[in-house]
Amino acid sequence: MPGLDDWRARALRIADDLLFPACAAVDGADLVPRAQLDALAGDGFYGIAAPVAEGGVGPENRPPDGAADGDPDEDVDGIAVLSDVVAALAGGCLATTFVWLQHLGPVMAVAASPVPGITRTWLGPLARGERRAGVALAGIRPGPAQVRVEQVDGGYLVRGETAWVTGWGLIDTLHLAARDGSEVVHFLLLDAIASPTLRVGRTTLMAAQASGTVTVRFDDHFVPADRLTRTQPLAEWAGSDAFGSSLNGFLALGVARRAARLLDTDRWDDDIARCRTALLTAAPTGIPAARARASRLAVRIATALMVRTGSRAVLAGDHAQRLYREAGFLLVFGSRPAIRDELLGLL
Repeated sequence: MPGLDDWRARALRIADDLLFPACAAVDGADLVPRAQLDALAGDGFYGIAAPVAEGGVGPENRPPDGAADGDPDEDVDGIAVLSDVVAALAGGCLATTFVWLQHLGPVMAVAASPVPGITRTWLGPLARGERRAGVALAGIRPGPAQVRVEQVDGGYLVRGETAWVTGWGLIDTLHLAARDGSEVVHFLLLDAIASPTLRVGRTTLMAAQASGTVTVRFDDHFVPADRLTRTQPLAEWAGSDAFGSSLNGFLALGVARRAARLLDTDRWDDDIARCRTALLTAAPTGIPAARARASRLAVRIATALMVRTGSRAVLAGDHAQRLYREAGFLLVFGSRPAIRDELLGLL
């Protein structure tokens, strides 16, 4: 089983030796090459968020009262390692990391599921990368597009629309969140296959276009009952979304570090270290500010790289323009009103 520092070292090696040399080609591709994701799976990274017993750095399953089975300090160390791996891989290729990152949420959800049989059936294949998952959460957030679920004989009917589903064409499983009439969220595992009741439309992005990001429309799409991972009141879920928001901040730090390396200077090292510490230690109420600072830093360093590179930076395929677009993308990716307000104050 890899040690905590070994995860970091292997992520940096893959980023430098495999992802970064191919990132310009991936940036212009229709989809991330499967070989990129196969390499991550082969090195165990699809299971990094699984519990330690499954070969990852995630927490062990929690009993119903929420108490930890193991040492809570080990959970903190695992979060730091997972976050550093996200940053390292994002500095290699944001599009590849963007697809892979979506898989981590379903792994953690399946590992912690209170539904009998879910963990036993799904965790192993997901942790080994034999099954590869994406997430569909936007349909329960505030906004005009919503996803609703209705319980019927043998399962559930899902209807509505959800945007920002990443990895389509590269995933086989979708972890969907949908609300019922009592404002309870149902989390369901779907087969990521288009059909008359599940239609997709490709989204054009300013960066990470090869991530296969789509909008999904459900028209009374049937999901078997044994695909439910958990239910949770919407208000309770809305207050527990901090970890994912913090983890997204490490995408920006990955872009920032790569731009700083290309500038061949240690000028930004302390700023990057401070942003990392803030993201890891912030209370939920402080995460928007930490996210905003990480995103602003990525833009500043990418801007410096553009200026240092000069007119060549505007050419397609140049690292400077790609990192500049990625930094701009990460200003608003996975954003929330509180993060936006913090950013507007900083900018």
